Amino acid sequence: MPGAEPASAGVPKSPDAFRTIGEVSEELAVPQHVLRFWETKFPQIRPLKRGGGRRYYRPEDVALLRHIRHLLHAEGYTVRGVQKLLRERASRPAPALAAPDQIEAESRLDPEDRARATRILDELCTLRDMLRGRSTA
Repeated sequence: MPGAEPASAGVPKSPDAFRTIGEVSEELAVPQHVLRFWETKFPQIRPLKRGGGRRYYRPEDVALLRHIRHLLHAEGYTVRGVQKLLRERASRPAPALAAPDQIEAESRLDPEDRARATRILDELCTLRDMLRGRSTA
């Protein structure tokens, strides 16, 4: 029916819920075709694909996409530069990255504050990685 909304419309999703490509596209302000392109360039992005090829992104996929978008759009990295950063990050032990996940799981923040905190954490991780890159260069 035109104009009919699903019963769940207006009810926010749990922060742990899977997101469709449309939801992620809207949340990150990135076109869907760009998200599909990034999947081809960054093997770390692995959404679940269901019948008909419909993509469902896990919360960690969304966080990674947000980080990639920040590096490309705000920091001015190229796709190759981001690929290199992600490879280097994967090769390092990351105990510091596990702690925020634990904190987030125990957090009583509302979804907006949690999203804001996640964006700040992504930016801090980016800055940390940049500073590590400068100290080793």
